[in-house]
Amino acid sequence: MTDDSRPRMDAARAATLMEPLTELAAQAGAAILKVNRNVMTVDGKADGSPVTEADLAADHVIGEGLARLFPGIPSLSEERLHLATPPYAGTLFLIDPLDGTKEFVAGRQEFTVNIALIVDGTPLLGIVGAPALGLIWRGLVGRGAERVELAPDLSIRKITPIQTRAAPAPGAAWTAAVSRSHGDQRTEAFIASRPGAVRQEFGSALKFCRVAEGQADIYPRLAPTCEWDVAAGHAVVVAAGGKVTDTFGKAVRFGGDREDFIVPEFIAWGDPSVSTRG
Repeated sequence: MTDDSRPRMDAARAATLMEPLTELAAQAGAAILKVNRNVMTVDGKADGSPVTEADLAADHVIGEGLARLFPGIPSLSEERLHLATPPYAGTLFLIDPLDGTKEFVAGRQEFTVNIALIVDGTPLLGIVGAPALGLIWRGLVGRGAERVELAPDLSIRKITPIQTRAAPAPGAAWTAAVSRSHGDQRTEAFIASRPGAVRQEFGSALKFCRVAEGQADIYPRLAPTCEWDVAAGHAVVVAAGGKVTDTFGKAVRFGGDREDFIVPEFIAWGDPSVSTRG
């Protein structure tokens, strides 16, 4: 049940959170980059996925920052899942402090810091920071999306509005953003149904960002993943003019209505007009 004592979160109020959340994502990214990947500790979670001291350092920055800046809004982080009390109604921060840990451990630059603001089960605001690239993508549904270039001191150097692009014309090739580390047969079959589709491999939530800035047409993942992997990118894509659905064209919901915060499948569409045609 929603706590009626909390102020109602809408786009106007969420807009006031954009700058402090952007700064928080930048600070978390800086904490990640301070970790020496050559000597860091890498542990395994119960599901077999890796966790590093960089994950924990970024989570500490975000957790402390959210508690200080927005104490009335609950937060759920991948690294603090044991503290979760689902399902969540109303407003929630959903966080992946280091998305793409496998890429990070492998020495690649395709890892992100993901912060999403969820309202009534739907992402309203999303921040996707790529600290190794000096970039942050951010979006507020109904207000637009941007790519932010950071200076070495974490100040903002440049802000560029972004938007998704129209679907390819009949007979033209689709560009599909796909996972570098997590392929599956259903996703491959879905992409193959678009003859001549060009695959672009990326790690982490960068795939959402490619769709949001009009560099890819679609990002399908038809295998289970977790809410914190999806929520921030979901908001950025929708804010940029796209849509995120399941294979039936239905909305993807967040906040723990499903066991273990699993998203069974999703498709991020650059052009929402084709999302009902599969």
